[in-house]
Amino acid sequence: MRHGVKLNKLSRTASHRKALMSNLACELISHKRITTTLAKAKALRVYIEPMLTRGKNDSTHNRRIVFSYLQDKEAIKELFGVISEKIANRPGGYTRIIKLGKRVGDNAEVAMIELVDFNEIYGKTAEADKAPAKKTRRAGGAKKKAEGEASAETPAESAE
Repeated sequence: MRHGVKLNKLSRTASHRKALMSNLACELISHKRITTTLAKAKALRVYIEPMLTRGKNDSTHNRRIVFSYLQDKEAIKELFGVISEKIANRPGGYTRIIKLGKRVGDNAEVAMIELVDFNEIYGKTAEADKAPAKKTRRAGGAKKKAEGEASAETPAESAE
């Protein structure tokens, strides 16, 4: 049983796991989206979400704490600059994991992990597509309704 086990060790030593998570986190911050195995993506989500929360408050203390995990100055600049502006009003849930199926070579589950606020596919265009769909449900319904109102107004106007 796995009672209370929060960390997936990924069959690695502590130092190897620390280096792996640091590198994955730096790549996610710089590219905004990476493809890896599902287990690594789930472990990375737990690793990076607290750092993204710290990135919302730009202070020397927070920069030093995040730097102790990442060891990459460019990633720190990106996190406290561009990313912190985008996630400023989000209360959590900064990452999204999308399963991509199985890898050809070893049949491992592959997933894409991305920063939610940097994906335009799910964000703005999806909302733009939904708004017109609610206004008109049938293809010809609006035309028929407009023609019916025009013909209904014509007799009323001639009566006046």
